[in-house]
Amino acid sequence: MSVSGSLALAAAASLASLGAPDPTAGGALMSAAESVDWWLVGDPADWWFVVRNADYLGGGLLLTVGLTVASILLGFLVGFPAGAVEVYGDGLSKRLVETAGVVLRGTPIVVILLVMYFVLGVPQVNLGVGSISPAISAGILGLGLRSAAYQSQIFRASLSSVDDGQLEAGRAVGLSRFEAIRYVVVPQALRRSIPGFQNEFTIVLKDTSIVFAIGLAELLTRGYDLFTEQTTAVLEVILFISAIYFVLTFTTNRALDYLGTRYAIPEGESA
Repeated sequence: MSVSGSLALAAAASLASLGAPDPTAGGALMSAAESVDWWLVGDPADWWFVVRNADYLGGGLLLTVGLTVASILLGFLVGFPAGAVEVYGDGLSKRLVETAGVVLRGTPIVVILLVMYFVLGVPQVNLGVGSISPAISAGILGLGLRSAAYQSQIFRASLSSVDDGQLEAGRAVGLSRFEAIRYVVVPQALRRSIPGFQNEFTIVLKDTSIVFAIGLAELLTRGYDLFTEQTTAVLEVILFISAIYFVLTFTTNRALDYLGTRYAIPEGESA
């Protein structure tokens, strides 16, 4: 059974133990009111167990954030040129990019990760001051390429949304086609791609939970390890991890909202 399935079963058992009706008592509401304080969901001892192991969960959080950031950056570095090729390219290069995108988008992320780690055998990467293990390298490569396939469509749509007259105006003032795309079309396309980029960040953040398939203990996997050690803390661990995911997604989305507002194209300046 996967980690996600085990989490669901354990959470259901924990909720049942908190609120299960007692045929000899007055019912589930009275039992729950007597067992927990009105202001706290769960058992105080279990919450203290979670707090004591916050450093262990913190290690998983660092891995989750690192995988997300690295994968998003790799996806951008590959996805933006791929989107540009789909819009402005032709011939073999365009067909190759489109085919690769269809394959990556149509393949489950767990399959991509398994292929990267067990079939291709991504090597360890030495950075001088440290090294990246093969599992982490495979995770970044798999998540990054999958993200690139989706980001290419975000950027393809944003590039296509810029009116052709903008490109023609750049050519009219003496810019080459490449220069007109770079200096006139791309800045507008990047601004318009922010809403789609927000969704992609959230998807990649959640997809990092799949790296347990290649042996990486990210945030969700470490949470699973904790409540298998003390099963009565299942609900508390899940709520704690959910709060962390919420903070990550909320703060990032608000930051991207600010960028989108700050650099929005004023009405009337672009067709």
